[in-house]
Amino acid sequence: MTASPGARPHRATRKRREALIALIQQGTARVEDLAARLGVSPSTVRRDLTVLESEGLVSRTYGGAMTGAPFHDRALGERLAANPAGKARIGAAALDLVHDGATVFVDAGSTTIAFVEALRGADVHDLTVVTRGIENAVLLVGREGIDVHVTGGRLTPASHGTTGPLTLEALGRFTFDVAVLGCDAVSPSSGVGEPTLEEAYVKEFAAARTARTAVLADASKFGVTGISAWAQLPAGWTLVTDHEDADALAEFTSAGVHVVAATP
Repeated sequence: MTASPGARPHRATRKRREALIALIQQGTARVEDLAARLGVSPSTVRRDLTVLESEGLVSRTYGGAMTGAPFHDRALGERLAANPAGKARIGAAALDLVHDGATVFVDAGSTTIAFVEALRGADVHDLTVVTRGIENAVLLVGREGIDVHVTGGRLTPASHGTTGPLTLEALGRFTFDVAVLGCDAVSPSSGVGEPTLEEAYVKEFAAARTARTAVLADASKFGVTGISAWAQLPAGWTLVTDHEDADALAEFTSAGVHVVAATP
């Protein structure tokens, strides 16, 4: 039976197309190279590229493809105003990842601020929080039972988070029980996407020094295109999200990601 034009593609097809986008984002552009990496025929890649182009996810080039226009980061104030209820649920759900006596890395960004807001009101003791987010540190400083450390480095205008060698030097002095990461995009195959390589590497560096990596991502972070840099995460990382698309979440579960639903 032939599927109707509006029918949802088979899960294996969706997974292959997501992997195709990830390869293009990572710099593989020629059809033949994409086919070899995916283990499919060039004609299959060309058909997938035609579909992805019609959906605005890639642009065809001679002999290959490229992803869409570069991603433009939003100011922190604009992010904080977007989906505050969903982010509050995500922050509250992520509290279950923290235990008394833990050392926690907290990333910068609006969803991690929601986590910090929840943490500030939680019954926690002897917690060490290391953060690269200025707002996170201000919210937690003076909170009884929480020892706060701020990494140095260059401050990014959009997220108010630190990056660069001073940030890595500070993080290298710790090991963490859990790293709580924000993101501008999330993918089961690529990890978390950021507008700059420096920000992506800070996340990857922190994830390499923790027993558990948790990514907080609201529904707007799924299917984002044009991201220039990706942080690859350790196997078995955790995704905490308010996204309700069962098929999209199943792709993360199939990739070995532990999904925590922050439902109303």
